[in-house]
Amino acid sequence: MELPPELAIILVVVLGLSAQWVAWRLNQPALVLMILAGLLAGPVLGLIDPDRLLGPLLTPIVGLAVAVILFEDAFSFQLHEVRHTARGVLRLVSLGVALTWGLAAVAAHFLAGLTWPVAAALGAILVTTGPTVVGPLLRQARLQMRPASFLKWEGIINDPIGALLAILTFEYLLLFGDDSAVLVLAEGMALAVGTAAVLGGGGGYLLGRVLARGWMPEFLKAPGMLGAVLLVYAVANLFQEEAGLLATTVMGVVMANMGLASTLELRRFKGQVVVFLVSGLFVLLTANLDLETLRLLGVGDALFVAAMILGVRPAAVLLATIRAPMTWRERLFVAFVGPRGIVTAAMAGIVGPALAGAGYEDARQILPLVFTVILAAALFHGFTINWLARRLDLVASRRDGVLIVGATGWTVRLATLLQELEVPVLLADSSWSRLRPARMAGVPTQSGELLSDLGQQRLDLTGMGYLLAATDNDAYNALLCTQLSPDLGRGNVFQLAPGRDAASDAQAFSLPFRGQIAFSEETTHERMMERHYLGWTFQKTRLTEEFTYEDFLEGCPISAEVLLLVREDGRVVFHSPEQPLEPATGDTLVCYRPASRDLAGE
Repeated sequence: MELPPELAIILVVVLGLSAQWVAWRLNQPALVLMILAGLLAGPVLGLIDPDRLLGPLLTPIVGLAVAVILFEDAFSFQLHEVRHTARGVLRLVSLGVALTWGLAAVAAHFLAGLTWPVAAALGAILVTTGPTVVGPLLRQARLQMRPASFLKWEGIINDPIGALLAILTFEYLLLFGDDSAVLVLAEGMALAVGTAAVLGGGGGYLLGRVLARGWMPEFLKAPGMLGAVLLVYAVANLFQEEAGLLATTVMGVVMANMGLASTLELRRFKGQVVVFLVSGLFVLLTANLDLETLRLLGVGDALFVAAMILGVRPAAVLLATIRAPMTWRERLFVAFVGPRGIVTAAMAGIVGPALAGAGYEDARQILPLVFTVILAAALFHGFTINWLARRLDLVASRRDGVLIVGATGWTVRLATLLQELEVPVLLADSSWSRLRPARMAGVPTQSGELLSDLGQQRLDLTGMGYLLAATDNDAYNALLCTQLSPDLGRGNVFQLAPGRDAASDAQAFSLPFRGQIAFSEETTHERMMERHYLGWTFQKTRLTEEFTYEDFLEGCPISAEVLLLVREDGRVVFHSPEQPLEPATGDTLVCYRPASRDLAGE
């Protein structure tokens, strides 16, 4: 029984968001639940028929939604974050894409029984690895930074490449047998790249300048950016079909690296829009599957799905990364983790029916095969990624890093000193501009409201073992410690002592809802800022058998304060009234002391 159009649309939204909510409650990727919801509402119960519901609008709606999703992924692409893994990522998105395309086409022909033209189109669609699926898996496995970076950036870059390859392959097949087909393909690729560079790069830069100069009011920035993304997508497609997806990706990368002050608000808006779009698209596209076609899937199709997960992906990655700056463990892990996401599903929904309509009858198998690969890969990786990461010793088991929340002059200096001691550090603040000195000093940063859902999703605690909440708001510091103590441990979250204004309210936050006092009862935010403006400096001192802790205290100014120590094995120990320091030979002490010119006055 097919529902009326308005009820069908509401059901799509409700099913998608409900799947997201259930997945959140179960702490599992939502992709499997969204696919099952779409199958139940579409081919099983017949409540939703997307072709009848949207008719000719289905394809353009899917394209517009995918453009927004790709822009949002690219809008988080910070060039400085990928510099250490750039060569490996380049191999994955160039040679890796070509090998995946070829091997997938061979497997589709010999195992799934598809004709060579349709097998080539299916191979092009399956080169993508979706960041919307990779992200939750990486958080689940708590990977080290390098292997996580390879998978994250591969997914972001591969999506528009795969979409473009699928469309160009489709256009080539329409001209198959024509002497000009290869030339048309080459011209299409060149035109797509040029269009993306001019419209995507130029449009992103111009929009960024408009936002930076304040030529657009705050309430129009987010919707204005959304409108600009859709405009760039549509105009780029006028020059070359599906060049819009590549253009919006380039646009997102350009704007992400312009240092816009309003980046946080824009990302929050885009993140909420993308959650809505992904939820609806997965249900809508899955509901468009044909039950009769699903029943025709046989042993050969099952072998093809298994080959894609256990054969094609590993072979393509391992061959593409020969002599790449990756360890054998990283290569092996990346080779066996390659989930597909919404862009793969969307391109299957566009190219499959179009090829079938052009006379390629076996193209009707593309959509069910792709969704089977997506579902099987999500289940396989969901159950094996933790085991594989542990076996290859790629889990960030040593969590010695320090997350410092609150960007001020002294926290930037402390973060810089910790980096010199080879302690991983991340400095977070709600203000992008306050983090500028840290970025200039080469300190990893994250801007955003950490207490928000979006901030929690973007916060990467890989390698982080300690929290120092050092903002000027004692209540906020306490809430941060409460929020992160389940991840870091109650004994590893610290906050500055409450200042004079907050002291009277300190009892409002009982011990379970506060972090440990960092350093001492007198070390408040006001005291640390005062010291900073008086020119106090951080000093690191390594203890040896010849220079003991007692020797250090004898030569240390009376007013100086030992804040923490770093053990020989890299562990950090904060000084606290609840946790007094017990220094040993080989430890490095970090103290905050007056400038030398002030010592005479002590």
